[in-house]
Amino acid sequence: MNPQTLQPSIALPATASRGVLRQLAAGALLGVVMLYGVAFAESPLAHNAAHDVRHATGRPCH
Repeated sequence: MNPQTLQPSIALPATASRGVLRQLAAGALLGVVMLYGVAFAESPLAHNAAHDVRHATGRPCH
């Protein structure tokens, strides 16, 4: 068996994979900031809106 046939035919350049990793990290950071910003919001409006969405989608929150 030829080991070269096991390798993918399309390889991303190193700069492209770093860009994808940066985008994923930025998206994850934004998600965490939004989650904590809403969860610990002083405004009951923001907290209750997120709370109601969790109930509307059938996800438990308590």
